[in-house]
Amino acid sequence: MSHYYDNDPNVRSERTSFDYFYRDTKLSFLTDHGVFSKGKIDFGSDLLISTFLNLNPPGPKKRILDVGCGYGPIGLTCAKVLPHSEVTLVDVNERALGLASDNQKHNHIDNVEVKVSNCLDNMIDKTFDFVLTNPPIRAGKEVVHRILEQSVDVLVSGGALYVVIQKKQGMPSAKKKMQEIFGNAEIVEKSKGYYILKSVKA
Repeated sequence: MSHYYDNDPNVRSERTSFDYFYRDTKLSFLTDHGVFSKGKIDFGSDLLISTFLNLNPPGPKKRILDVGCGYGPIGLTCAKVLPHSEVTLVDVNERALGLASDNQKHNHIDNVEVKVSNCLDNMIDKTFDFVLTNPPIRAGKEVVHRILEQSVDVLVSGGALYVVIQKKQGMPSAKKKMQEIFGNAEIVEKSKGYYILKSVKA
């Protein structure tokens, strides 16, 4: 049985595409079997995109890391709306990374790097102003908490981690873990059972 958080989802390929709008910005996304939320952007990712961009409008160059990027909706939308920023997309799922690369080209976004990484394992020598994640809940609490723990190591001082998570899928536990790691954790948005958590590195 293959899952979207596997390195090589062993399911047949059948690509489809859909359009996504963030305010006046339109992106077209290719998706496929074996990736998370095939066919449309899931509510949590959409909430994370809108919350992050509302709080961080276009301005000076920022370095953004999208962990567990899937086919790229969060990172690519941020890159399109924030053209002066440098955005890195990472995932363990090779099919998802292939889709993210194709979606980058398809939407003519050039301020993006797409890389393979299990959690943040391949990013520990880099630094970022923001880490964004819609974590792979089904991969288990250990994986989710590892992403939270590794995020503090790659953030610059004053940098922030943004996480979207449902209350019923471990929000209280994730918030407690972020509080332990960063010394702070706040709920910056919530809707329909989804919460956007934010921690800032001292």
